[in-house]
Amino acid sequence: MAIAIHNIPEGIAIALPIYMATGRRDLALGASFISALAEPLGATLGYFILAPFMSFTVYGAVFGVIGGVMVFLALDELLPTAKRYAQGHETVYGRVISMASLALSLVLFKFVI
Repeated sequence: MAIAIHNIPEGIAIALPIYMATGRRDLALGASFISALAEPLGATLGYFILAPFMSFTVYGAVFGVIGGVMVFLALDELLPTAKRYAQGHETVYGRVISMASLALSLVLFKFVI
C-alpha cells in the first residue's frame, strides 16, 4: 500500500518535467512507466539474489541498510533543498507531521497485529 501511494507523486515528479520540457505526453507517460517498473523488478531481483541466504538476520540487515540510505538521502539532499526554497518553517512542519504520522502508524500497526 505504501509503495502504491508513493508511486503517485513519483510518477508526477517524473512525468511533469518531461512533459513541460518536450510537450509530449507519450514520452512523459513512458518515462513514468519505466520508473514504476523499478520497484517490482528490483524486488524480484533482490529476492532471487537473497532467497538462499534469507534469515531474520539478513532480513534485518537489508532493512537497516535500506533505512540508512533513505535517511542519508533525506538529510543530505532533500532537506537542504527544501529549506533553500522554503519561505518559512514549512520544512520543520512537514518533518514533525511526517514523524507523528509514522509514530501513529506504528502504534496502530501494533494493535492490528
